[in-house]
Amino acid sequence: MKREMLYFGSFNPIHKGHIALAEYVLDRGLCDEVALIVSPQSPYKQEEALAPELDRFEMAEIACAASKYPERIKPSVVEMLLPKPSYTIDTLRYLQENCGAEMEFSILMGSDQIARLDGWKEYDRILEYPVYVYPRRGGESVSGFEGRITLLDEAPLLDIASTGIRDRITRGEDVSAMLAPKVLEYIRKKGLWSPATRIAVLTTQLAAHPDDIELLLERGKLHYRLSEWGPALNDFNAVLRIDANHVEARQFAQMVQEIFEFRYKDIYNP
Repeated sequence: MKREMLYFGSFNPIHKGHIALAEYVLDRGLCDEVALIVSPQSPYKQEEALAPELDRFEMAEIACAASKYPERIKPSVVEMLLPKPSYTIDTLRYLQENCGAEMEFSILMGSDQIARLDGWKEYDRILEYPVYVYPRRGGESVSGFEGRITLLDEAPLLDIASTGIRDRITRGEDVSAMLAPKVLEYIRKKGLWSPATRIAVLTTQLAAHPDDIELLLERGKLHYRLSEWGPALNDFNAVLRIDANHVEARQFAQMVQEIFEFRYKDIYNP
């Protein structure tokens, strides 16, 4: 019977740390295959920056194909096909009913997840499966499930997080060390988490909440990074109309004014 380890996650985006963990459990002989269960929107958290399901699956496919074990590490769409919201226990039941005759399932999860596992739907049933827990840097210590989980203390602990990668992409910073080259190529091709994409999201949100200072400031700073001085100044001035003493908005507005005066000095100083 094949031993299948289920690695649940949003993989938003999948990075080298995810693949390193999958390779580690295979190197240790803890399973025969790893299935990356690409989750839809988690019922336990809401995330505005969540890329479309199929984009996340395709990036996972690309990363798995570039791994050390391309035939043994593969993504799964199972949770995309099941009713929403997607709960881990429901996925486990489905897999057990449909594949349990050929596979023995185990679960791979982070220490941050196990720390709040008792809030999950039917978490006691989840613990009936072998659960392997890898450490997260700065994560909570694991307690309360002694004897029911296996800690992977020697698992690779990389300073990579999907949230940080998305933020870096939005700021236009280099993330090539964190992602498989073809995953990065996919992200650029699709414009995922780019400043322009984020501006579009913020514009939609501001249509419903036009006086939200945080949204205006974030959009203004993105316009500033893209050298879109007019829209940037409009957003900073909008913040100042709401809060005339907003220090950061005033500083940015002054910087844009200085850029205008320098670049278009013939207009300002005829």
